Amino acid sequence: MKKSFTLLFTIVSFTIYAQSPATLSSADILLRLKKLKVTGNVLYIAAHPDDENTRLLAYLANEKLYRTGYLSLTRGDGGQNLIGDEQGIELGLIRTQELLAARRIDGAEQFFSRAYDFGFSKHTEEALEKWNEQLILSDVVWVIRNFQPDVIITRFPPDSRAGHGHHSASAVLAREAFTAAADSTKFPEQLKKGVTTWQAKRIFWNTFNFGGQNTQSENQLKINTGGFNTLLGKGYGEIAAESRSQHKSQGFGVPAQRGEAWEYFSFTAGDTATTDLMDDVVTTWAKNGKTTSPVYTKAVQLLDSIINNFSYEYPQKSVAGLVKLYQQIIASGDEIFSPVQKSKKLREITALIEACAGLYFEASTNTPYAVAGDSLRITVNVINRSDVKISATIIHPFNYELSNPLQTNRLLNYSRSIFVPVNADYSQPYWLVKGLNDAHFVVDDQELIGRPENDPAYNIVLSAEIDNQFFVFSKPVQYKYTDPVNGEIYQPLYIVPALSLMQSPEFVFTHLNQQPASPVKLSVTSLSALQKAGAQYYQYEYNSEKRIQNLVYTDSSLSLEKNGTKNYTLNTPDILKKTKEKELRFFAALKAPYKELYQGYTLRKIEYPHIPSITYFYLNKVKVINEEIITAGKKIGYITGAGDKVPEALQAMGYDISFLGEKEIATADLKQYDAIIAGVRAYNVHDWLNNVYDKLMKYIADGGNLVVQYNTSNYIGPVKAQIGPYPFNISRERVTDEKAAVNFIDPNNILLNWPNKISQKDFTDWIQERGIYFADNFPGEYKAVFSMNDPGEKEQKGSLIVADYGKGRFIYTGLVFFRQLPAGIGGAYRLFANIIANPNLKKANGTTKKR
Repeated sequence: MKKSFTLLFTIVSFTIYAQSPATLSSADILLRLKKLKVTGNVLYIAAHPDDENTRLLAYLANEKLYRTGYLSLTRGDGGQNLIGDEQGIELGLIRTQELLAARRIDGAEQFFSRAYDFGFSKHTEEALEKWNEQLILSDVVWVIRNFQPDVIITRFPPDSRAGHGHHSASAVLAREAFTAAADSTKFPEQLKKGVTTWQAKRIFWNTFNFGGQNTQSENQLKINTGGFNTLLGKGYGEIAAESRSQHKSQGFGVPAQRGEAWEYFSFTAGDTATTDLMDDVVTTWAKNGKTTSPVYTKAVQLLDSIINNFSYEYPQKSVAGLVKLYQQIIASGDEIFSPVQKSKKLREITALIEACAGLYFEASTNTPYAVAGDSLRITVNVINRSDVKISATIIHPFNYELSNPLQTNRLLNYSRSIFVPVNADYSQPYWLVKGLNDAHFVVDDQELIGRPENDPAYNIVLSAEIDNQFFVFSKPVQYKYTDPVNGEIYQPLYIVPALSLMQSPEFVFTHLNQQPASPVKLSVTSLSALQKAGAQYYQYEYNSEKRIQNLVYTDSSLSLEKNGTKNYTLNTPDILKKTKEKELRFFAALKAPYKELYQGYTLRKIEYPHIPSITYFYLNKVKVINEEIITAGKKIGYITGAGDKVPEALQAMGYDISFLGEKEIATADLKQYDAIIAGVRAYNVHDWLNNVYDKLMKYIADGGNLVVQYNTSNYIGPVKAQIGPYPFNISRERVTDEKAAVNFIDPNNILLNWPNKISQKDFTDWIQERGIYFADNFPGEYKAVFSMNDPGEKEQKGSLIVADYGKGRFIYTGLVFFRQLPAGIGGAYRLFANIIANPNLKKANGTTKKR
């Protein structure tokens, strides 16, 4: 469930996610001890969140104990959202966290490239061209050179069997990177950043049997991944289901599977394998170690002894052995590990010592934001829950020394305030700092590429001596609070600007029903106190790379308490006289001593129960829609679906929106509504629509206008209720080219003529795609209004169908109004106004009935 309101930022509440500092059970510790012995690495590559084979990842990470990673080329920005109305980069932020939640369950690591999910693509070439093939190839090579996989596995083939241009492109890039990563002439600038060339042993395609395609065969390498892990108490099919079910924004909750499950692999390149993914690959410490060296032998024997003598009841007994192992590896030079492996194994041993010693350490604050130019109070809690002697314990960067040694099971805490610099870097997701360049994010820092998210805003370090060896433990500072229902909650801490600007409405119409543009309301909220900070507010634009500032308001005595807000009303017509921009952007400039605080960002916070809270910043803007738009009718009933922003767009047009659930439809007099609109995928998510089908059909028959936006019809999102007055199918057909020609099949249809005369111009500037999930196999009672197709494909006529029924009208449309209206596409507004306009209004009045 989500709830949102808008003040300074939008908040989706009822959070139950709580990522407390990690603690490990004895079973977890033993599994990690065993994993310490293994050096094999496997990298899985595909295009999107949810493409990964979670059962295979869980098996490789927890049964074979390999270091396992998933490289998703995109963050899933271009998909649909089943749980809310976020789209584009906001959906990508959500799906990034869903992937990280999945990885915390299945034990793999997560990586990304700079590619943006620009929506469904039918051709490999289109994806590679839009992404900039060489740029994204360099990202894949960079991840390979850092991760150093022995084996690479792709989810898809490089051809049409992949079912999506992004899918096939991910296979093409993986195969190219398999070779390029080993070539010092390819992307040589990377080699100056601490990586070396890397040649994986082989690359496979993980073949599949789903979506009506079976690409598996018995002559392929196959592995049973359906085992049971006694330490985890779960089978890999159970772990996989829990992991995959984190993709909640896609509605991918799945049942657990138990018992044997075979995965098939088609050899692609490199050295062949016949019995195992790691044929002829050494996955023990002998991989790079000098096996005849006494240093190597001593370390291996010590690790075996630690594992064989591990005590579930008293894991602290392993601490002394782990410290000795740590010291041996440090002193080993290159006799056991390569530099990359050595660094990783030392980090793993440090984490195991912390867990076995029962050392608990957290750093928290009681506010979600560290505000630039303000103070932040941090509280550190430390407790030694075993009899291991932990001495010389110092909290950094405060250089505060705790009791020496730490007493067993005695909680120690220390609080200290720090100053957050005025010029501190804000916690903007790194891939959004410079934003998009067509279909890829602009990221200039090579070392950020591949990372799933930013480093924490602040880390607190605890240094300590254990058995005459110094160790350093690090924890992020988190926002910690107690929820009366869900208890103790931990969330990320974000560095934010002192001011946030927000404007409303999101759209202004310059020719809506022949009325002047409505005023813009500008709200400024201060996250720290301001005293007599005179402010000037500007609308700005860029002309030939020069910023032009138009002063729109002056407040010479702005004073605000912390979290205080002040509102201003701006005269939109006066502003529009000074600019021809289609987007109005605003910023505030404060007089000394606050001059450094000027900015035009709006803070946006997104919260869902299954992922950490997300905060990012965007440049506020009001979209100016200059097209002439006439509306007919006033009162709209809206049946919410999986989530979209169409209702807000309609409210901006002046419609009176009432949200309808089962109770409202069953009990209300529906004749009061000039139109009833079903949101995207409403018939996928609401079983109860079957219960009100007859009521809705009577509404149409009595003269109503029912409009249904797209629904899916597949195993993930089946239609759960009858939709129209006459049967029709929903296909998977779509037109992905947003510039595809739109043919008017019936130019005299009222939908194209009243109250707005629709022309080809109304289909210019559409974004991402024309339409999805078109109607198919519809009887003669339905009339198709448009036809369109992607290049080289057959004509599609199901993007918008209409049927008269009794005195009213039914419409189904797969046209993506849920993308076009929030993007401010004027032609889409004109067409949607016609779809909403009930023809009976025209018949009753003989003319257009304006709102």
